[in-house]
Amino acid sequence: MDQDLRPLLLRIAEALERLAPAASPRADFGAARLFRHDPETGGFLPAPDYPLSLEALVGIERQKGRFLENLQRFARGLPANHVLLWGVRGTGKSSIAKAAFMAVASEHDDLKLIEVDRDQVTALPGLFDALRDRAERFVVLCDDLSFEDGAAAAKALKSALEGGVSGPPANVLFVATSNRRHLMPRGHQEDRGLIATAEDAEEEVSVSDRFGLWIGFPPMDQPTYLQAVCAYAERHGLSDPDLDRHALQWAQLRGARSGRVAWQFIRDLAGAQGKSLPL
Repeated sequence: MDQDLRPLLLRIAEALERLAPAASPRADFGAARLFRHDPETGGFLPAPDYPLSLEALVGIERQKGRFLENLQRFARGLPANHVLLWGVRGTGKSSIAKAAFMAVASEHDDLKLIEVDRDQVTALPGLFDALRDRAERFVVLCDDLSFEDGAAAAKALKSALEGGVSGPPANVLFVATSNRRHLMPRGHQEDRGLIATAEDAEEEVSVSDRFGLWIGFPPMDQPTYLQAVCAYAERHGLSDPDLDRHALQWAQLRGARSGRVAWQFIRDLAGAQGKSLPL
């Protein structure tokens, strides 16, 4: 009887093995300093170093200083706060996070940055648990965070930052950038009734309270914008006798003044003068 059942049991066991999820690849955090997280496989994909230096970001000195101070504390194992970088687009929120990381990581070999996609917020609790017992220290960056999936994503992020019964991982610092201070989704309209919608909104707004450090990036005024343009031009050896006027005309065509617009103007100026840019 046992011999008759043995082939059948073997086929069942093989079928179950094929259905079982593949084991997560072993993370090699010595391969790079920057990584992207793949929530489907649980793997960490190495990425090249971020090329922009912190000194190249101009017009946002206060924001750079505050973020860098908090990050340096975390790298030294001192208490630090999760960070929300919020404000208008193009003001350097993501660039500050990556450039400051590269500056601090040059002095701390165990510091790593992991970028997660904003559509994978629900995977954060599992990611934080996977990093908890590692010897390295991790900055987890989510760019342009918002809750398009509603309250479920907000609850997942709150669970990750609070850490459940075991508490949040001491070796993980979460950094998010957003155009909105309270992380509300772009189309927060659901056909679920006023009470349910209000409860979802309260759930999502309350997530911002889990960030101990908020750093705002207001729109650039004209003097700051021109300061950024002049600093970029000087840094890259570009000259224009009518630089301010041309820079303001460029901003007027774009309908905005920001560090990104200033850099785009500099790229156009360099191209017109036949000069290459190292960044």
